[in-house]
Amino acid sequence: MNSRERVMLALDHQEPDHVPFDLGGTSVSLIHLTAYQNLRQYLNLPAREPQVAHLAEQLAFVEEDLAEWLETDVVLVIPQPQAGFEFVFRDEGDYEAYTDEWGIGWRKPKQGGFYYDMYIHPLANAEKLGDFKTFKFPDPVDDHRFRSLRRDAGAAVERDKAVALTGPCSGILEMYAWTRGFEQFYVDLAINHKFIAYMLDRLVEFKGAFWQRALAEIGDLVDVVLEYDDLGIQQSLMFSPETYRKVVKPRHKKLFSFIKQQAPIKLFFHSCGAVRPLIGDLIGAGIDILNPVQISAAGMDPRELKQEFGRDLVFWGGGVDTQRVLGMATPAEVKEDVRRNIEALAPGGGFVFAAVHDIQANVPPENIMAMWDAWKVHGVY
Repeated sequence: MNSRERVMLALDHQEPDHVPFDLGGTSVSLIHLTAYQNLRQYLNLPAREPQVAHLAEQLAFVEEDLAEWLETDVVLVIPQPQAGFEFVFRDEGDYEAYTDEWGIGWRKPKQGGFYYDMYIHPLANAEKLGDFKTFKFPDPVDDHRFRSLRRDAGAAVERDKAVALTGPCSGILEMYAWTRGFEQFYVDLAINHKFIAYMLDRLVEFKGAFWQRALAEIGDLVDVVLEYDDLGIQQSLMFSPETYRKVVKPRHKKLFSFIKQQAPIKLFFHSCGAVRPLIGDLIGAGIDILNPVQISAAGMDPRELKQEFGRDLVFWGGGVDTQRVLGMATPAEVKEDVRRNIEALAPGGGFVFAAVHDIQANVPPENIMAMWDAWKVHGVY
C-alpha cells in the first residue's frame, strides 16, 4: 500500500495497513530549524542549509531524504507570495524585524530568539468602518502565487504521496486579530461586530478567490486543503460558543462549502486549545479533519474525543503531547505517550499520526526518534 492509498483510507474512516505518519506534510506539523538540523545530524544525513517553510515560526521544510527515512505519507504544497513582494529584514537594535504582505510587523530577538513575534498591527488605530474599507489586501489571484503549485504537487503525486495544499494566509478570524491587534480584537468582539463582520466577509472573498483558482489549476492533484483559526486556549475557548455561532460560524460554513465545491478534497481545520465545545459546530460548518488535537488542553481527552466525534471527524495530530512530553520527557516516556494516544485514536481509521503542532527547537532528536519508533510499532492495524 502506498502513502496516498494509506492516507485516503484513513480519511475515509477505514483501517489501512498502518496509521499514516505526518511530519512536515502540513504547515502546522513542521519542525523548527534547530530541531531539524539536529535530527539530520543524528541520523547521519548530509548537512545542508534548511529551507524555511514558515518564516515567523522558523520552521523547516522536511526534505525528501529525511521524509523517505521517516516514511512520511504527506507532502505540503505552499503558494508563493504575490509578485513584487520580498521579505526585507531590518535591524532594530536588539531585534531583527520584517513586514509581511499584509503590513503586519514581526520581530525576533537577535540573542536567543527562536521565532518572530507580531508587534505591528496595521489596523490597530482604525476607528470607523471606512478605515477597514480602505485597507489594502494583497492580491489573492496574483499569477506568481500559483507558479510552482502544479510542479510541486505533481512531484509529490509521482512519489505516491498524499498532497496537502495550504493557502496564502492564516484563517479569517486570525487575520482579523493579527491586522487589528489582540486587545482591540477582543474589544471588537464585545462592541464592534460591524467591523468584524465586514472584515471577515472580505477575508472569505479573498480566500474564496484563491481557492477557486488554485483548485481549478491543481484540484486533480490535491487530497487535503488546509484552513486555520485558533478558537481555544489552554483551559477554555477564546470566546463564548454563542459568539462563534453568531459571528464566525456562518462565514466558516460559507468558505468551507465553497472550497469543497471546487474539487473532491477533504477539509482540514487547525485550531489549538480546548475546542471540544465547538467540535460539533465545526463539523456542521463542513470540516472533515481536526488538527492538532491538543490532548493537553481541558476537555481534550483523546479516548473521549474518538468516542464522541470519531464517526464524523478525522483526527490529524494528537500523536504525542508536545507541551509536556516530547521536549522534556525521557524517550521511554515519549514512547508510552505515543502508545496511549494511538490506542485511543487509531481504531476504525480516521487518524493520521502527527505531533500536537510543530516540533519545537528544544526537542532532542532522541525523543523525535522515540516518537517515530513507537508509531512504527503501535501503528500497525
